[in-house]
Formats: sequence, C-alpha cells, structure tokens
Amino acid sequence: MTIVPSPQLQVRLGTRGSALAREQTRRVMAALAALRPDLELIETIVSTAGDRDKRTPLTVIGGQGVFARQLQTALLAGTIDVAVHSAKDLPTEPVPGLVIGAFFSREDARDVLVSRDGRSLADLPPGARVGTSSRRRLVALRRLRPDLEAVDLRGNLDTRLRKVREGEVDAAILAAAGLLRMGWQEHITEFLSLDDFVPAPGQGALAIECRADDPAVNEMLAALNDPAAALAARTERSFLRALGGGCRSPIGAHATVSGDTVTLRVMLGDEAMTRVRLATWTLPAAEAETRAGALAVEVQRSLAGADPLPV
Repeated sequence: MTIVPSPQLQVRLGTRGSALAREQTRRVMAALAALRPDLELIETIVSTAGDRDKRTPLTVIGGQGVFARQLQTALLAGTIDVAVHSAKDLPTEPVPGLVIGAFFSREDARDVLVSRDGRSLADLPPGARVGTSSRRRLVALRRLRPDLEAVDLRGNLDTRLRKVREGEVDAAILAAAGLLRMGWQEHITEFLSLDDFVPAPGQGALAIECRADDPAVNEMLAALNDPAAALAARTERSFLRALGGGCRSPIGAHATVSGDTVTLRVMLGDEAMTRVRLATWTLPAAEAETRAGALAVEVQRSLAGADPLPV
C-alpha cells in the first residue's frame, strides 16, 4: 500500500516591507516554526499607504490605520493568513471577520533620544532641531523643552537614523523597541522616562491578526500569546478606544502588569497641543481593561482645566 503524506499546512504571514517590519515577522515565523515544525511559512510583503507616502504627515493621510488597512484587506481577501502589526499601528475598532490571535513578545516600550553628538535631551542647546512625526512626542517635548525646535520626521527607522547622522536634525525621538529588535542599540543616546514620555498605546508589542473563521491558525496563535503583554496592550488600547481611537489628540498609555495589579500611566493633550494632562493609577488586573475606558473619559473631562503648555 502506498502511503500518501499529508499535505503540509501553509501559513502566509503578511508584513510591511520595511527592514523592521520584516525582522518582527521573522521573529513570529521562528516562534511558529519552533511550535509547529510541519508548517510551511511564507512571508508576504504588503505595501501600505504609510509606506508609500513618506512625506505627508500621518494625521493627514489617515492616522493610526495607515500601516494596517492594506494588511487587513489582504487578510479578508484570503491572500494572507496572518498579519503581523506593531500593536501601536493597529486601530482599536475591530474589523468584522478579523481577530487579534496573539500579542507577542513585548520589547522595551520606552521612547529614546538619538542625538548626533551624544547629548541628552536636557543637554541639547536651545534651538536644537529634534525630529519626530508623533503628536504625542511633540507635546512631551514642548512640556519639557519648549526652547527646542520640533521637526516633522518621516521614513523608515534606517532613514530617520540617517537624517540624524547627516545633520538634517540634531536629534530624533524614536521607539526603543525598533532599535533593540534591529540590534541597533548603539545609536541610543538616552532612554526617556515613562513618566515624561508616556509611550503610545501598544508600543513595543506585536499584534498578530488573523481571520476569525480560521480555527487552525487561531489555535496556533493562541500558543504564542503572552498573557502579560496581552493584558497590558488591551488595557492601553481600551484607554485609546474610549477617546475615539484614531483621533488627532496626543495620547499616551502604558500599562505594567505585576501579579494581580496593573499600573497604568496615561497622557492626554488637546488637539491644539496647548494643554496636557498626565495621570497614574493602580488597578486590579481583572478590571484593568474595563476601567481604563472609564478613566479615559475622566481624564478627557479634566483636560480643559490643565495648565497651558509653555510656548
């Protein structure tokens, strides 16, 4: 009797084409391969609006969803089976037919300063040009160093590092996670305080999305899920969702899970970036995601009474 081997299960992983996005996807592929050596894993590059247009400010071309929509469309169309997102780029409103199968491997969530001459944020001279495309980072910078000049800085991670190196800007504020995942930690001048630069919701975490009606993939991804990373990311995303998801207000939220409690740091600025409110709470882990949404409304109501930022 001839034995016919069972077909190898093929999983197509969708990713943006940047070096960082592909490195993140390779990490997910390695974890899946270790879990299921029988898988045939295929990397599929999907071009996104945010990658094609590197000049227009993100708030103009679509805000939070500019790096995720095409990946989600490819999932729904069946051209990929899994989409690997930086969790901070994934909109909070669910897409019918899609689910987050896992939050995977959270890296250091802090922002960092990369400066051309090795100076810290406190030591940069007045008028120094600091690059960032994030309204959240702009508000934090204005609050701490209103004497610095903020410059819009777009492009992939390697492009932004090059712009610092070549003197287009004197420094840039970036996410630690990307530099650490790429092995480029030597470029980091300073890790910025979580209290001063509250990270973007989901920063440092990877969100792996798949179709809700694909039980085989859902089961595999469940084995990759990091419960602490998932609770932290879902708590942060609950805070963001209550404020309107992809709104233009500068928003930071960072949750730290410790046993049965979650410490949630948040930052909310107004759309004009003239006022900011910061707060920190300790919440029961079982209630953190639900309570984060209610706390967002509380912070939003108190924003009008916050002291104006320096000009």
